Amino acid sequence: MSDATASPQSKSSRGATIRPEEAAHFGKLARDWWDPKGSSAMLHRLNPVRLAFLREAIDVHWAGDVEARRPLDGKAALDVGCGAGLLCEPLARLGADVTGVDAAPENIAAAAIHADGTGLDIRYIAGEIGALDLGTFDLVTAMEVIEHVADKPAFLAALADKLAPGGLMVLSTPNRTPQSRILMIGAAEGIGLIPRGTHHWDDFVTPDELDGLMIEAGLVMGKPRGIGFRPDKGLHLTDDLALNYIVTARKA
Repeated sequence: MSDATASPQSKSSRGATIRPEEAAHFGKLARDWWDPKGSSAMLHRLNPVRLAFLREAIDVHWAGDVEARRPLDGKAALDVGCGAGLLCEPLARLGADVTGVDAAPENIAAAAIHADGTGLDIRYIAGEIGALDLGTFDLVTAMEVIEHVADKPAFLAALADKLAPGGLMVLSTPNRTPQSRILMIGAAEGIGLIPRGTHHWDDFVTPDELDGLMIEAGLVMGKPRGIGFRPDKGLHLTDDLALNYIVTARKA
């Protein structure tokens, strides 16, 4: 059974990272988050690309068997900004003991209902990541989240605080480039592939900026991979970082 009512003891946060307007925006999308043709359709297309990167990163980081079906057996995973659980559920199927945290209670409720329906045991919690006493995790993920937070240094510090020694962190985020402004906001939001108002280009983070934030948080960032789009290939991993990118990190 998924636990959407878990209430770990809170602790002092270094800085509030949740923007109430962002939480409200994504909370309104909770009802059809799992509909591959609904408002989160782009996330459904993006998820396999992120999972391909993540699986390779897991195998490399822990020198695991690349053919193993459950490479995260015995490991705890935390997905921050989990939405309705699009990444949490695959992580659970890979063997992890998964906790998902999101700013929107509506998303947490939708995630718990969906996990219950698929028989997955995932703990879901609504709240401010820096104020939740959750312990540490072998794997920490935050996909398409940092561009939405109010205090990016505090957010990275909170993620680092949740990462166990020897653990792996994986983040993805749009790059702040002319291409991302044109394609992600002008085109994708303009024609409804992404709900209008989802992104604010000025909040996008470049790889160099993210590297600096990670250094400040005591993390070492790996080499980023791009997530690009071509009409003939769709979304795919690439060396071109202009649109979106995904990176690993570990404690320094």
